[in-house]
Amino acid sequence: MGEIGYNRREYLYELTHCDLLLIERGYERRHTHMWSASRWETYHIMAATIGTDGLKAAGINSPSDLLPIPGDRTADNDDAAGLPSAEDVKRMRREMMEENAAAEEAARKNTEA
Repeated sequence: MGEIGYNRREYLYELTHCDLLLIERGYERRHTHMWSASRWETYHIMAATIGTDGLKAAGINSPSDLLPIPGDRTADNDDAAGLPSAEDVKRMRREMMEENAAAEEAARKNTEA
């Protein structure tokens, strides 16, 4: 699975939902500083090119306005922005349970054959 370092079979059939969440959080934590640095560089290049007045006229008052990162905290919401809703989480859990049941059934059929 590319940069994460798991083979496809292990990723699809052996990792639990908790494992996937921990992998995602670790990946995000590992790369957040690069995203943040890119955002700052872009903001300063734009400020040098069109000026801070031009940025403010476009509604960009900070690097966070230019490029929001999912882990950013907003002023009106203390939780991390971009998290799935409770309804999305229920749907994803249901889909994972269905996929796991289908994979277990297929594995059971393969062992019986």
